[in-house]
Amino acid sequence: MEIQFDIEFKESAPKYMQIIKSLVQAISKGKLKRGDKIPSINQLSEEYLLSRDTVEKAYKHLIKDGILISVRGKGYFINRVDIENTLRVLLVFNKISNYKKQIYNAFVENVGRNVNVDLHIHHSNINIFKNLIKNSIGEYDYYVIMPHFYEKADEVVEILKLIPAEKLILLDKDIDLNSKKHSSVYQNFEKDIVTALNDAKDLLNVYKKLILIFPTIIPYPKEIIKGFRIFCIQHEIEHEIIYDFHENSTVINHAAYVVIEENDLVNLIKKCREHQLSIGKDIGIISYNETPLKEILLDGITTISTDHEQMGKTAAELIIENKRAIIKNPFTLIKRKSL
Repeated sequence: MEIQFDIEFKESAPKYMQIIKSLVQAISKGKLKRGDKIPSINQLSEEYLLSRDTVEKAYKHLIKDGILISVRGKGYFINRVDIENTLRVLLVFNKISNYKKQIYNAFVENVGRNVNVDLHIHHSNINIFKNLIKNSIGEYDYYVIMPHFYEKADEVVEILKLIPAEKLILLDKDIDLNSKKHSSVYQNFEKDIVTALNDAKDLLNVYKKLILIFPTIIPYPKEIIKGFRIFCIQHEIEHEIIYDFHENSTVINHAAYVVIEENDLVNLIKKCREHQLSIGKDIGIISYNETPLKEILLDGITTISTDHEQMGKTAAELIIENKRAIIKNPFTLIKRKSL
């Protein structure tokens, strides 16, 4: 005898996902046991006025997860009942880097085993992002997204508004979604660099010029440039912004450099060695984003950095505790011998 299970369809989620959820709930409540036969694809589609493709899609997911088994000529049966109610999280980064890896590892470690995390990269491409979100609406309990885009800001907002506010956590950067009460764990790129450079002011005073090396190959928030200029203007510091630092770039003696991208950092160090300039004396260096290597390289490179592990941990806590909040992530200056 086939076992029936209840499905209460809601408009907010794809119907195939609601079939999956209903069957899993029936198993969790003991209504369905291992070996029980469930309605065929045709029977379920007729009973609930669903397309056959919708039911088939749900059953394929359940078979893939080992919950259902299909027996040729006999039908579909419950294969396993050791099911925990797991949350599904879509984690969307703009790129892969050492810093993003720190965030990812901290996030996965702190959400625990009962949360399935799918990681995707949008590469700051609006079309990739749009397709990813539209095709995943209703499939996840939470959407944790780094909204680093450098064009079509209004379109990004409209895409994000497709996600229910209670399910959305913006990561690394916050965006105004016109009164939608989402959560976020963010950096304030403009104010953070001002605060960090103020903390380094006593060390910067020995240099005649402050230079920001801003990358062009890999996009970074332009708010960093604005904050850098604000600091220099406030303290009447001679300053300059250069875009990328190549092997043929010129290094200026008695200047301090704020370096964002690691390739530029490597080229700057090479140029200092080439001209026998002492880092921390003739040339000052502040590197953006802390890594273990910077703690030991050149006996220590001064960094300004958000706490990437804390960012991942805080986002995980919002999910575990089912909270909504806007949280600024810590950003600090770590003084070392390069300045």
